[in-house]
Amino acid sequence: MNASPPAIDSDTPERFINRELSWLAFNERVLEEAWNPRVPLLERVRFLAISAANLNEFYMVRVAGLNGQVEAGIASPSQDGMTPAEQLAAIADRAHSLMDGQQRCWEALVDEMRGQGIFVLDESELDRTDLTWLDGHFMTEIFPVLSPIASDPSHPFPFIPNLGFSLVVRCARDGEEAMFGLVPIPQGIPRFVPLPGDEARFIPVEQVIRAFVDRLFPGFRVEDSSVCRVLRDSDVEIEEEAEDLVREFERLLRERRRGDVIRLTVDRNISEDLESFLMDKIGVASRDLVASQRLLGLADTSELVLESRPELLFSPFTPRATERVRDSDGDCFAAIRKSEFIVHHPYEEFDVVVEFLRQAAADPSVVSIKQTLYRTSDDSPIVAALAAAAYAGKSVTALVELKARFDEERNLRWARNLESAGVNVVYGFVRLKTHAKVSLVVRREWNGLRSYAHFGTGNYHPVTARIYTDISFFTCDRALCRDAAKLFNYMTSTAPPDRFEKLAVSPLNLRERLAELIDAEIEHARAGREAAIVAKLNSLVDGRIIEHLYRASQAGVSIDLVVRGICSLRPGVPGLSENIRVKSIVGRFLEHSRIVCFAAGHGLDTGGAKVFISSADWMPRNLDRRVETLVPIENPNLHRQVLKRIVRANLADEAQAWRLEPDGTYTRIKSRKNAFCAHDYFMSHPSLSGRGAALGKRRTRKRPARA
Repeated sequence: MNASPPAIDSDTPERFINRELSWLAFNERVLEEAWNPRVPLLERVRFLAISAANLNEFYMVRVAGLNGQVEAGIASPSQDGMTPAEQLAAIADRAHSLMDGQQRCWEALVDEMRGQGIFVLDESELDRTDLTWLDGHFMTEIFPVLSPIASDPSHPFPFIPNLGFSLVVRCARDGEEAMFGLVPIPQGIPRFVPLPGDEARFIPVEQVIRAFVDRLFPGFRVEDSSVCRVLRDSDVEIEEEAEDLVREFERLLRERRRGDVIRLTVDRNISEDLESFLMDKIGVASRDLVASQRLLGLADTSELVLESRPELLFSPFTPRATERVRDSDGDCFAAIRKSEFIVHHPYEEFDVVVEFLRQAAADPSVVSIKQTLYRTSDDSPIVAALAAAAYAGKSVTALVELKARFDEERNLRWARNLESAGVNVVYGFVRLKTHAKVSLVVRREWNGLRSYAHFGTGNYHPVTARIYTDISFFTCDRALCRDAAKLFNYMTSTAPPDRFEKLAVSPLNLRERLAELIDAEIEHARAGREAAIVAKLNSLVDGRIIEHLYRASQAGVSIDLVVRGICSLRPGVPGLSENIRVKSIVGRFLEHSRIVCFAAGHGLDTGGAKVFISSADWMPRNLDRRVETLVPIENPNLHRQVLKRIVRANLADEAQAWRLEPDGTYTRIKSRKNAFCAHDYFMSHPSLSGRGAALGKRRTRKRPARA
């Protein structure tokens, strides 16, 4: 901990950490995993690729938004007191440092990979045999899909799409003025070309094209060439009066491809005339130009994470089956009737979520299925189950969120498929994103209709469910199921219900519910009772919630926050937040579940604490501009599982944790050898609620340290 952090007045902007700089700090932590010697080599390559992809998205959305504010003459400061122009200046310094670090990391990884027999080569390292093979490969696999384009008065400069990767050349012919040309590299071409031989050898595709670029401009001398990549503004804004949301999105997605250029990255050895040509034709200022030190497009290095080298990857892990369902002969509904249960992903199979819907689709007793869909995969088994249910004549309603950023085209595509299967597809609100994760199945049983609900913290996405830590909660609690029905009615009709019995839902009452719970802890602290808050989130930005937490700290409430990404709260400041601690966990799995716990005057180790799971981070967008849920966990077994296992393990983690200091910097927690790692613990220790009869089998377990 930094010594003697300075006091900060509770009414000054300095009490907040800038959101954009906090995000960059998070991506720096991701990059640090690419340097971490305890991480297998090819997993470090993966972390580098993730940090590069993250930074691309940051520019396409956040930097694009700030640029738009500056161009519109907006000078209103953020909650931390920085104007858009000031934020852009601060981002530029920090982001360029981050990009330099990514390139240094890449160079170090290239050297380490060579030591393991994986070679990423330059053209200069190839022998005659390699060049002969590449010649044939170029002509058969690359040349047919390239379209060289001259740039002269009769050939206007072509449009380069977002993330477009191109070779720019200067050509000449005897007696004629030099001509500039562009060779767009299609995104369908693998970035790294594998060379033949016993060793794993690769060469970047742009170097292959440069080696044979004369084939694309016959009759010309190629005097100079370089590579470039373009990032464009990729945010979309929906007009509130849009009558047809689907057509509006189709139009906006076409416009996204032609958004303003936010960043132009060029080779570090590019000549002045090629650089000037690109800047003039693309229309970028020098502040938006980045010269890459070694390799452009580091996000593409994910292609080098070779499954054929398992010794350089994390040890294989197979998620466990949900034993409670297995104990019920695989019948999800019978298992839920016996007792509601939680499934902890990715440590337990996501297939139980899919099977819940598959069984609903095939069960003749099921009357209706209602489902929210924010993100899912192209070949989603969830979508297939919903379509099968509709074909079987059941009433199926799917709330499809078109505004899931960068998944809009996919969502449009399978929404059309669902509609063709007879599913009642609803696109939600024009001004609100539907981010809640809810399924509701209504089944006719001997004593009438019974409802079964699934509430989740993660998306209905079988691929990300293997790497994101999330919670699935299955219940047939009548009040929760009635609330789920009211929630779907709100989403399909836009008419808010009079009240919810147990759920809190944004933008209706989730913010207010959180405020009430924090205020209750303040009252407990003032009365001398146990007062504590633990929250596990992806991001904490909302100024009003942060102010509430500051007041709770000043009243003596003990607050522990596990915030993976952005955190605008400044912890440990005397007189402001000395009772607040913030940590971030970055490791093998991406921490994605949202959990909130309140001591409620009883203590966090007791059954009297209040425990919730949620789809919402504590950001203005989640609390005011999205449909989100806050779900109470009241069953004693589930309560104990979430509070004493999941939360405690996160608080105890030292092996992959960072501590947020009062000055906004992050310090890796110094961990001893064999320090406790939450991810390792959950991989080796089954959950409580999902185990069913297996709970009767005693076994010795290593438990996390008491938090």
